[in-house]
Parts: sequence; C-alpha cells; structure tokens
Amino acid sequence: MRYPLLKFLTLVLFIYSCKSDKTDNPIIDNLSREKSINMDSISGKVYTTAHHTSLKLSETGTLKFEDFKQPLETDAAINVDASKEFQTFLGIGGALTDAAAETFFKLTEENQAKFLEAYYNQEKGIGYSLGRTTIHSCDFSTASYNYVEEGDSELKTFNIDHDRTYRLPFTKKAIEAAGGKLTMYASPWSPPAFMKTNNNMLQGGKLKPEFYQTWANYYAKFIKAYEAEGIPIWGLTIQNEPMATQRWESCIYTAEEERDFVKNNLGPTLEKEGLGDKNIIVWDHNRDLLFQRASTILNDPEAAKYVWGTGFHWYEDWKDGIPMFDAVKRVKETYPDKNLIFTEGCNEKYDLKRIENDDPKLAERYGKSMINDFNNGTVAWTDWNILLDQTGGPNHVGNFCFSPVHGNTETGALTFTNSFYYIGHFSKFIRPGAKRIVSVSSVNPLLTTAFKNEDGSIVIIVMNDSDNDMDYSITMQSRTAMLKTKPHAIQTIVLKQ
Repeated sequence: MRYPLLKFLTLVLFIYSCKSDKTDNPIIDNLSREKSINMDSISGKVYTTAHHTSLKLSETGTLKFEDFKQPLETDAAINVDASKEFQTFLGIGGALTDAAAETFFKLTEENQAKFLEAYYNQEKGIGYSLGRTTIHSCDFSTASYNYVEEGDSELKTFNIDHDRTYRLPFTKKAIEAAGGKLTMYASPWSPPAFMKTNNNMLQGGKLKPEFYQTWANYYAKFIKAYEAEGIPIWGLTIQNEPMATQRWESCIYTAEEERDFVKNNLGPTLEKEGLGDKNIIVWDHNRDLLFQRASTILNDPEAAKYVWGTGFHWYEDWKDGIPMFDAVKRVKETYPDKNLIFTEGCNEKYDLKRIENDDPKLAERYGKSMINDFNNGTVAWTDWNILLDQTGGPNHVGNFCFSPVHGNTETGALTFTNSFYYIGHFSKFIRPGAKRIVSVSSVNPLLTTAFKNEDGSIVIIVMNDSDNDMDYSITMQSRTAMLKTKPHAIQTIVLKQ
C-alpha cells in the first residue's frame, strides 16, 4: 500500500505546484500590477519645438489612446513597452565654465535671474540637475592658470582664490536655482606646467611619472576646497580628451597610463583622504576610441574597482560627419555593471548667421545624440558651456563655439537658441531616478526614446529630422494614439495616470 499512497501524494504535490505557478502567486501578481498601466485612465500632453515656427517647448495638444490600430508598412509608427526597464537616469546639465561665469556677470540682473530660472527651474525652465566644472583653466577661460605656484611639488601654495571672482559665485547661484541640489563633477584639462614633459599647460605633453602622486593629491585638494565653499563634488574625470594635443590646455595619457594612474594613485589617494565616495570617470573623450579605452581599464580588476563609469564626447564625426553611436552600445554590453555618461558636446566654429537662419542641424545634433546615447545605455548627458557671449567666447585661444544660450555683453540681451529647447525636451520631463523603457520607431526620420519617472509618469520623445510633416501613431499595451509632427521638430509626450 505504500506505493499507491506515495503516488497519490506525489500527484497532490504536483497539482498544488502547478496551481502555485499560476497568477494567484502574490509575487507574480504584484510584479504584474506594477508594470501594467490602466490605459483607460491615462492622460497625455504633447509639447513641441519646431524650427521656423514660434513653437518653443510649447504645449500643442493632448492625446487619447483608443482601440489598437495595426500599422501598415507605409505608416510611421512608434511602439512603447513600459514593462521593460533599463538603466537608471542620473541627470542632464551643462558645464559651468569660466567663460559662462564671466558672461553671466556681465548681464543685467534681470537677465541673470531669467537665465538661472530658464536652466534650473523645472516648472518655469528646463530643470537641469547635473553640472560640470573645471579644475583650474581650460580653453574657455580668459587666461591659462592653475592653483599653485610654479614648481610647488608639495602643493603648499594651493588655493582656489582665482575662482572666487566669477566661477564660485556663479556655481552657487546655479545650485540655489536648482533647489539647493546639483550633481556636480569636475574635469582637469592639464596639470600645472612643471609637472609635464613639455613644461607647458598647453599643446599636449604628458604627466611626468614623478608627479603622478602629486597630481593625485591635487584632485583631493580641489575637491576639499570646493566642498568647503558649499559646492559638493559628486565625481571627477581623470583628464579631458586624453588623446588630443590641443593648442589649449591638454595632456596625453595612453589607456595603460590612465589605468595605472587610477589604480596606483588617484583611487587610493581619494580613499586615503576620506573621498572614496567620489565617482571616478575614465576616458572623457570621443566615442570612436571609447571601447578601446574602457576595455583596457575595466579589464583590470584593481583599476576597475575605483571606476564608476566611462565618459565620452561627440566630436568623432570630424572624420566623416557620422557619429559612432554603436561604440556606446558595445561598452554597455561588455561592462553592464559600469555606467556611461556623456561629458561634453557643443557645436563648433561659432557663426551668428547659423543662429539667425535657424539652422536645424545645430539643435538636431543634440536631439540625435541624446536619443541614441540614452538608447545605448547612457545614464547622464552633459552639454558644454551653458552660456557664452556674442562672439562664442570668451576663449583665450580663439576656439569660439556655440552655446544653447548666448548673452550679449554689450547690450545685456539673452538669446535662447533651439538647442536650448531641444535639450529641454529631455531635461524638463525626465527626472533623476527615472528608468529607460522601450520606444521603437518604424521609420528612419522619427527618432525616439522613452523613460518612466519614479512618480509613474511616462515620457516619450519623438524627433522628426525630415523636411516633411508627418502623421504617426504611438501604441502601448495594445492601445493606439494618433499624432502629427511638423518638419524639423521634436516632441515630448508626457503620460500620467
């Protein structure tokens, strides 16, 4: 009788286990409810910026999801899946350089307030939450300088007095305008001249091996000095553009040299100085060599343990005009436990006529990069100078560039370009802590990405870089909404329960 009884018990256990695997499992139910959206109670607003129109982050309508409509191959269709979540969003912002600070303080007080509100207030502006600053001078300074006297290898003369005139007060105003919190990281363009092989802060050169530790100590002193001024430093990059010999401040590191500096000097020094929580970013240069640099450093466990992630710029398109977005994806695939951050991008060779003629390429470079970089795993995106003057400067070597906002230091007037509004389509609505979700387009002229904020709102961004008006659909959870977009336009769709 043992065996029939055993068979009976086995059958009972089997039936129970099958039942437990069904949807009455509370864990599965909870997960399902968290991912599911009640499409009947959802409301959506559409915000649009379009070239050659007056639309600038303007609310242009609402959308309603109705019965599912099967798109045809000739249709423009976007499919969103909010149940699939990817990287956690850190923030969007720009660099608070000497040039930006000096230009800011030459504006009228009214326009200073307008500028700060426009960039840092989420309700009335575009809600920047991220900032980059420089460790002493870069090309966007009115002169080359550092924080110690020449030859002071013990750093006894270290001080940040130079920054007290413009950059420190400017940065404090930005933090205040952002509600008292701004995720700040710092980047050096060059060590002091005496630490380098060419004895010059400009024109490349390398950090002398005997100054590796001194230079690591310099970072720690900078962080402590800025934090003593009430400016918390979240992280730092090791070197701006470590493969570029520029006519301005620059310094060359091979991948192996950067790896060894991280693991032997900078990482241990920050820990020793009580700064081990600061996030170290490697590379800080273009997408083209992103994988080579990341793999050399991150394949070394002793270096990788100090590294938060890899930073990159967008200037690799000087070769053939084509951004190398795929390199970002490959790094994320290979090192999924490390982060990616876009650390710098601007439109080069300032030409006022391009602003006056509303050249779509200026703003669309931002839109294309942000959409592709986020879709490839990037957690944060940083513009270069947040403000420049009417010449695209000041810049002590004549490297004049565009900024999303230009301030005329002669008239005090502010010019907000379409690049500002394009960035705002992301930064205003995607908030720190958001998760990227799936958003896929069926046609090449419509680029898209999407995020789900911590409050449950869904943000879908759609950019039309074609010369044509377009009708398109958005489908989510087997419900479809119909929309229209103007040529050379970007739209943000915000969905709330």
